[in-house]
Amino acid sequence: MTAHQLILKQRAELLAVLCGGGSAEPLDCVLDLLLACEVLVWEDYLSIGVLPEEQKAGLCFGKECAVLGKNRPDTATLTLLADRPVLVRKLRDNIDGALNALLTTGCFTIKDCDAVQLPVYTPSQQVRRLLDQVRFKGETAAKTLLQYLEQTETTRPNPEDKENHLSANCLLYQKKLRSSVAAQSHSLSTYGGTGRFSLDDIYTDGLLEVMDGSGETLTLGLEDVVGPLGTLNEDADTVLVSGEAGSGKSTLLQRLHLLWAREALLTNTFLLFPFSCRKLNSEHRELSLKELLFLHCCWPDRGQDEVFQFILDHPNLALFTFDGLDEFKQGFTDEERHCCPTKQVPIPILLFNLLQGTLMKGVMKVATSRPQAVGPSLKHYLRKEVLLKGFSPGGIDCYVKKHHSDPAMAKRVIESLQANTVLLSLCHIPVFCWIVTKCHQELLGGQDVIPQTITDVYLLVLQHFFQRKSPQPQGVLGKAWLEEHLDTVLKLGQLALEGLEASCYVFSGYELQRNGLTEQDVSLGFLIYCNDLSVTDCKHYEFLHITLQCFFAALYVVLNRNSDRSTVSRLFQPQYRQLSGLSQRCLGHCIDSSVEEVESHVTETPNLQITAQFVSGLLSQRHHNLLLECCPIAVRERKVKQVVKSLSKGMQRHFKSIPRPVEGEKKSMHAMPSFVWLIKCIYEMQDNSIAQDTMAKLDVEHLKLTYCNIGPVECTALGYVLKYLRNPVGLQLDNNSVGDVGAEQLLPCLHICHSLYLRNNNISDEGIRKLLEKGMKCESFQKIALFNNNLTDACTQHFALLLKSKQNFLSLRLGNNNITSQGAEQLAEGLSYNQSLQFLGLWGNKIGDRGAEALAAALKNSTTLIWLSLVDNGVGSAGACALAKLISQSKTMEQLWLNKNCISREGVECLIEALKMNSSVKEVW
Repeated sequence: MTAHQLILKQRAELLAVLCGGGSAEPLDCVLDLLLACEVLVWEDYLSIGVLPEEQKAGLCFGKECAVLGKNRPDTATLTLLADRPVLVRKLRDNIDGALNALLTTGCFTIKDCDAVQLPVYTPSQQVRRLLDQVRFKGETAAKTLLQYLEQTETTRPNPEDKENHLSANCLLYQKKLRSSVAAQSHSLSTYGGTGRFSLDDIYTDGLLEVMDGSGETLTLGLEDVVGPLGTLNEDADTVLVSGEAGSGKSTLLQRLHLLWAREALLTNTFLLFPFSCRKLNSEHRELSLKELLFLHCCWPDRGQDEVFQFILDHPNLALFTFDGLDEFKQGFTDEERHCCPTKQVPIPILLFNLLQGTLMKGVMKVATSRPQAVGPSLKHYLRKEVLLKGFSPGGIDCYVKKHHSDPAMAKRVIESLQANTVLLSLCHIPVFCWIVTKCHQELLGGQDVIPQTITDVYLLVLQHFFQRKSPQPQGVLGKAWLEEHLDTVLKLGQLALEGLEASCYVFSGYELQRNGLTEQDVSLGFLIYCNDLSVTDCKHYEFLHITLQCFFAALYVVLNRNSDRSTVSRLFQPQYRQLSGLSQRCLGHCIDSSVEEVESHVTETPNLQITAQFVSGLLSQRHHNLLLECCPIAVRERKVKQVVKSLSKGMQRHFKSIPRPVEGEKKSMHAMPSFVWLIKCIYEMQDNSIAQDTMAKLDVEHLKLTYCNIGPVECTALGYVLKYLRNPVGLQLDNNSVGDVGAEQLLPCLHICHSLYLRNNNISDEGIRKLLEKGMKCESFQKIALFNNNLTDACTQHFALLLKSKQNFLSLRLGNNNITSQGAEQLAEGLSYNQSLQFLGLWGNKIGDRGAEALAAALKNSTTLIWLSLVDNGVGSAGACALAKLISQSKTMEQLWLNKNCISREGVECLIEALKMNSSVKEVW
């Protein structure tokens, strides 16, 4: 069979490979090979290169493919094409050196270097841009690049070359380790272990972000997690992937493991060792590093000492991953140093010295954790921190379609989510999306109460599991379904609570038996069997997800009639350390994370906060009838009062910490993450009077919630609670993950916001449209800042309408978006009718001369404009001359920013003449 026939026959399989997600080197690798073999000409290559990113994913074809059967090229520029696949690999980790060589010899300018190293490109994409630029620069630049590579090859050995000289034992061990990791990573467990999905079929990318040294947020691909992008500490070896509970951290690591095992990612990593901190908790023996690697990951069949020595000699070829650092019993400490790889020590000491680099310096480590569970002493040793922010709106649709093989059912689920934006906001967290997708029959069947809160969603799970096991025809449950299963719920709840108190997430069969749990209880599916921890004489179990364990703990706190009266109130007071009875055992870890001496307890605070949220939700009036027969009214009312009192006290502590404003400045409150948690607890209770009473005590002019992991879920809670503020505030939500859905969830409180700051929040035109439609009707709404989002010309018509209709609007900042001259002209139409705007910022767009001329003409009659920024907009002399007329006529303008444009002498002279005519202008940049 010819190659052509083979391609036709396997067309479907090839398409599936090339369009699959998650690979670092997708379709571009194939294109490199075709270009090198002269199958494609340059014009064909460029036309294919404009395919959308979602189609450029698949396997990496070829590691180092020299073109066979051809004469070597006789010029350097042709060599760049012929050896392109090899050059992409070799330059990926040497791009800085190559650019320096080209810059030093004068082949490149600083502008050329900046164009190659744009942060939106992955390292491989940067290399391809570099090769394209060098080729167009000509023969001298191509020779310079090839000479640099020759020098690099002679001075620094290639790690992959060592593979050719590896012993048979090392190669055999790598093969066994890849096989073991692939087997562990192939399937994704689902509800109750009753079904298993192939990870390839169900995996959906989440949003990955990292902050660079200048404070800018960069979006990453999976391949960039261990790459150089976003590195802040070159001397550190540990990358932290942080995200809220259920954001998909474990699944992301599993995907990373699987792609390594298939040699589709991390191709420079010879050995990968995956660890689960949850399972390391169960290891009570003292172990050496050698025993940790071989006992917990994969045992070498031959030459154990030789394989271990290879790892010690080549740390740069190994990668360790630690999933769930926040679930480790003991908090991080760097007090006890350990650097001997063969000495046996307790697991915590071994782990912490690995993370900080005292042991096995040079080995790259990737650890996952929830953000607030990692204290400052560990962050000191981080190479970078990558934030996993859950699904994008497109990711939710993609996940639902992958989960349901029936397209019609997937469409129904998506439509039901879009009709309920509160539920849609929850689905940005993958574990909630998983729950909602699995419980679609209950959701589509028409619930008495449409899910609005996290508690509602987990009650849906509870009902789903009991319904699945119901002896009634078609799994019908009665109205008193919770009461019917109360005994099971309490037993599971007690197990969950005892687990939280002891930082325990894996339970032996003996512990289940001690709590009275039977095989029938286990068969419901809330607990799943741990294959890798269980042996024939001792089975181990864990809850489906840590959030489900927290939910059952909350059920026990609410429904247990004999619990300590102080349990509920203690749950909401993490600063108290002296506890008694059950509360002491359960809540002893809930300590103020700012106190350095108790940092070892910080890991438990997030779990207890989730439990407190569920307690708030279960005590909501919405669930009064459900709990009526399970919990006496008097007991329930007492617990409700305790929660309300605790929430009020928690808020008051925040309010009292607000410093007095400096003279001339507004009274501001920079909220901490625990403030957001209290807001979410109030929202779970769904009681307007509680929200109103709480917000009545907050008296600030500016509320700052930057870098607080605010996503759509948190926006829903903020919109619900902040609408009861007595006086308008400036709400600053910069550098979060609000998105379009989150922006919509803020609408209920928009009337109380005189200013809204949403810089760097992944908001598009659609999110802004809905926000501005409401904003036009809000008298207090006067300022908005949207720097560094995803706005295009499609949003400017809505801003134009806002400017026309609101004659008290003061400030509009749309910097670093994708607005062109067409958008500027639309804005200008609205500005020509507005007589209130004082600040207009369009920094970092593409309005050009035409846009600058339109804005200048619209603003010439403005009696209010003070500040105008058109930095980095491609404005030339024609635009500058138009702005010069504006300067000469304006009686109010004080500052004009025109940095990073292309204004020539003519434009500068026009500006100088205008400044001679208008002495009120203070600054022109």
